[in-house]
Amino acid sequence: MQTYQSTTVSLVQYYVHADTDLHKGVHGKCVNHSIFQIIFYEDRNFQGRSYEGSTDCSELNSFFSRCNSIRVENGNWMIYERPNYTGQQYFVKRGEYPDCQHWSGLSDTIRSCRLIPQHRGSFRIRIYEKEDFRGQMMEFTEDCPHVNEEFNYHDIHSSNVLEGYWIFYEQPNYRGRQYLLKAGEHRRFTDWGAMNARVGSFRRIADSY
Repeated sequence: MQTYQSTTVSLVQYYVHADTDLHKGVHGKCVNHSIFQIIFYEDRNFQGRSYEGSTDCSELNSFFSRCNSIRVENGNWMIYERPNYTGQQYFVKRGEYPDCQHWSGLSDTIRSCRLIPQHRGSFRIRIYEKEDFRGQMMEFTEDCPHVNEEFNYHDIHSSNVLEGYWIFYEQPNYRGRQYLLKAGEHRRFTDWGAMNARVGSFRRIADSY
């Protein structure tokens, strides 16, 4: 693993406290001593300026203009193409991502990030053929690599997450656009940020701490 050096400044402090001076050094780092940590690098292979975070941040524009590599020290995260947790979503867990292709990204644009809370219990999700929990329903407790084979439909129009956190993928075998689903009711596909109802596969988010 490549070594790196940082000075201590918090992404969250930058966002919350507008009067906090931006550190002029090569790196910015969280002072919040959380076990959760994600590091964004402006250049590939963990080069250039870097900025560390330990919790949700709805606006990363103030800290970097581009992101070409990521190191996740701890935790499961969703990173977003646009501010306020919108745009294309990408799931990253503990590990190294030397370029955007390693998180299935299409560009160097990352504008917000969200920490996915730990979940150590069971997993349960219900998917529905139609909006508002109508039509055929199936309940799952395990990953599903081929929705059409199990559900006999290519589309999921609503879902109810009863336990755990899940990711929907637009294509089978966990490929294509990704969507985070938290516990609760999702009455239509726009509730999980999708432009259409196509879901090819889905999986549980297991702890990787």
